[in-house]
Amino acid sequence: MIELENITKVYRMGKVEVNALRGVTLSVTEGEMMAIIGASGSGKSTLLNVIGCLDRPTSGKYLFDGVDVSRLNDNKLAEMRNKKFGFVFQEYNLLSRATALSNVELPLIYSGGVRHRRERARQALERVGLGERASHKPTELSGGEQQRVAIARALVNNPALILADEPTGNLDTHSSAEIMSIFRQLHQEGITIIIITHEADIAARAQRTIHLQDGRIISQ
Repeated sequence: MIELENITKVYRMGKVEVNALRGVTLSVTEGEMMAIIGASGSGKSTLLNVIGCLDRPTSGKYLFDGVDVSRLNDNKLAEMRNKKFGFVFQEYNLLSRATALSNVELPLIYSGGVRHRRERARQALERVGLGERASHKPTELSGGEQQRVAIARALVNNPALILADEPTGNLDTHSSAEIMSIFRQLHQEGITIIIITHEADIAARAQRTIHLQDGRIISQ
């Protein structure tokens, strides 16, 4: 599914260069559940952004389902992000004035022309156990429930891959276990999942763990 070959990412801040990724080579198989672990500043989120087409690598080759991502223009990258990837972030990124159902519906609105939008959004909420909370706004939900809404939003376009960046970082132990249980269930349903984390106990729940340090893979 994913082939990364010698990927580098250099950020320039004035006269200073920051080497966030230093020659990362990695394969991800369809249906795999992978954790990428490392300390703050190790390059985890940068790697996720490259995989999710949120950022372009400075050099190297990236193939997704055989497509050379480096050759795609911005419009094609946006189309790929919307159709192929579902994103889950630490901060949930929900619209505070919108209901859970409306938040989940957003990717379908951006896609345009999607039939039965509301029903699909409701089904996604039911998949994460929040069907009865569809009319609640984020301020009326716990942190764990907000993250489940974010997972439902990531699912609503039937993505090939879910990318989760520190999805349990703001949650207590019980809520973290619930979120990981949902990811495990989705993985059993055949969805490919990559989780970025600095927590060893969270990484241990994945099939495979990739360790990043200073922008390099040190074990996999």
